[in-house]
Amino acid sequence: MKLGILYQDDTVIVLDKPAGMLSVPGRGADKQDSLALRVQQMFPDAKVVHRLDCHTSGVMLMAMGLDAQRELSRQFHDRETEKHYIAIVHGVLARDEGMTELAMRGDPDNRPLQILDEIHGKPALTRWRVIERHTDTTRLKLMPHTGRSHQLRVHCKAMGHAIVGDRLYGSEADAHEPRMLLHAEMLAFTHPRTAQRMRITSECAF
Repeated sequence: MKLGILYQDDTVIVLDKPAGMLSVPGRGADKQDSLALRVQQMFPDAKVVHRLDCHTSGVMLMAMGLDAQRELSRQFHDRETEKHYIAIVHGVLARDEGMTELAMRGDPDNRPLQILDEIHGKPALTRWRVIERHTDTTRLKLMPHTGRSHQLRVHCKAMGHAIVGDRLYGSEADAHEPRMLLHAEMLAFTHPRTAQRMRITSECAF
């Protein structure tokens, strides 16, 4: 079993998750295969710290043991990590950079969709910057400050520029795209044992 390992030591393991693979097992016998399960078959002490959407590729961090898991989970909770994503979105953005700050919550009547709700939602903030403009799409760097479920997908949709290939928040045409064009390009965190600041990157395939 070949895993895309970007970095590994006795405390952390950083994976390059392919698009279309679950981060952790889902509900049902047909949703048990996942990156976490495959890693744990080779490294039984590996623990989940965070997750990426099934259709998002890129950098995903796991901890070796409970102590490392607690510390890395704390860093995510306290927003001490730094995350950069690459996305291709529909349409051409006029501004070069900006910030989208829109509260979100789950839609109980239409799971797993997330919806904007400034009253009952949780705060969500995404910074973005244009990398390149094309005829009818834009390549963006997305830098989430918070880590809400589907945050980047919902915020791009709210900006009027859904991510290409997003079957939940895009148009009917997106259902025919081979994949969603969202990639976790970089993750920075503090190593739980050495206290060294780590910056792990994954090359974007699109």
